[in-house]
Amino acid sequence: MQISKLDPRTRLSIEMALAGDRGAAALIRQQDDAAARIGMCGAEIDAARAGRSFDVRGARALELALAVKRSDYRKVRSRAIRAGFDDEACREIEGIAIAHASSAEANGHG
Repeated sequence: MQISKLDPRTRLSIEMALAGDRGAAALIRQQDDAAARIGMCGAEIDAARAGRSFDVRGARALELALAVKRSDYRKVRSRAIRAGFDDEACREIEGIAIAHASSAEANGHG
């Protein structure tokens, strides 16, 4: 079992950004419940769903996750590294984005 390099808030924010407000109602409820359990406020939830964060490190993680579909994501990766993420954490962020894209395509949302 692999241990996550990302804290729960960052990981959930990434998942929220990738799903946006296009996710199924059940998924959005599940994410909202998880966000409440870890202490995220409504503004943080709204920002995450829009692909934004109130802190630089979180913003770089979201930026990297959202950039995976684009060819310039390696430039974005260097900004994530400067914000304090190591290569392993960047690969984890990229993996979450790739898995989300594969899932979305399989469900006809890609």
